[in-house]
Amino acid sequence: MLYKISFGDDVRVIPAELGELAPLRGFDDADVLAALAGRFTQRHFAAGDTIVRAGSAADELYLIVHGRVEKVGTGKYGDDAVLGTLADGDHFGEQVLVDEGGWPFSVRANTGCAVLSLPRTAFLEVADGAPKLRSHVDGFRARGGKSQNKHGEAAIEMAAGHAGEIDLPGTFVDYDMSPREYELSVAQTMLRIHTRVADLYNGPHDQVQEQLRLTIEALRERQEFDLLNNRDFGLLHNADHSQRLHTRNGAPTPDDMDELVSRRRKTKFFLAHPKAIAAFGRELNARRLYPSPVVVDGRPLQSWRGVPIFPCDKIPIDPEHNTTSILAMRTGEDDNGVIGLHQTGIPDEREPGLSVRFTGISDKAILSYLVSTYYSVAVLVPDALGVLEDVELGN
Repeated sequence: MLYKISFGDDVRVIPAELGELAPLRGFDDADVLAALAGRFTQRHFAAGDTIVRAGSAADELYLIVHGRVEKVGTGKYGDDAVLGTLADGDHFGEQVLVDEGGWPFSVRANTGCAVLSLPRTAFLEVADGAPKLRSHVDGFRARGGKSQNKHGEAAIEMAAGHAGEIDLPGTFVDYDMSPREYELSVAQTMLRIHTRVADLYNGPHDQVQEQLRLTIEALRERQEFDLLNNRDFGLLHNADHSQRLHTRNGAPTPDDMDELVSRRRKTKFFLAHPKAIAAFGRELNARRLYPSPVVVDGRPLQSWRGVPIFPCDKIPIDPEHNTTSILAMRTGEDDNGVIGLHQTGIPDEREPGLSVRFTGISDKAILSYLVSTYYSVAVLVPDALGVLEDVELGN
């Protein structure tokens, strides 16, 4: 998210978040970023308005504050072809920070939209007074001239299909000198039980064990919430920008789910709020599509393209717009997917990554147990996780 709402409809850019733009990634001069943020102006467009037109001069960077737009190109037979959908928090036109050129596509507002725009001339004015910024952009431009793969990494040069003896290209595989480190998060609580309860009310059920069981279930619920929503490592906040999609028309349609599942190989499952599953079911019914359920652990689940859709009420619903998200993921270390992280072999371990430690009896005859669980989650490669955003739930 590159902006914040300050007063009423006044929307301003968060300077530090400009680092999400590819040409500014890694640039950390706070004063220069603040100067750039101050040059953005707010504009509004009605549904159906053309924000930029293909072939015209690309001279502004746009941040979408609110609304949904379509990138439109020319189809094979001269008709309009929708190239993609952008919505709240997305941006387009970052290439104007690097070079002059024309728009390769048009952008049309699907709904009423509010955007923040930065003219190229305003960017150059700031850059003229900031040698560090000019040097950073020049370095980005130079790197862009080198062969890259689809992830923006240096391409591995090779020869194929040749005959005879040729000079083979030399190459090397680059690696990250400072890879991300994941620190395990923790959820803890103290369970206190009076010894009288433990002594007199332990049949037919052991009250200590039952209360420990309920406490562990509550911690696991919190763990599940954090694995999705934690700002540092939660899946909803760690999906790569290229793997974030928006619905075409609001409700989750089969077309939206097809695009989501096509972004990765071996999609193991979807995660969706029960209300999102119901909304998808209504779209299927409207099209008279009835996919066969998938049986998981003896329970039939709604599916799409043979991929089960697991219900998860930890995925938040925006109460203002009645929207949510749907996740699709590949899992497992062998498949470079999404993996859970926990520490095993901890003292007093009761379950993997969870310990129950007896801490003593107080002078008021209260038993105390410290219950702790340690966890995190990692996305090994960007295409392991995809998110369909702004899913409208309807009535």
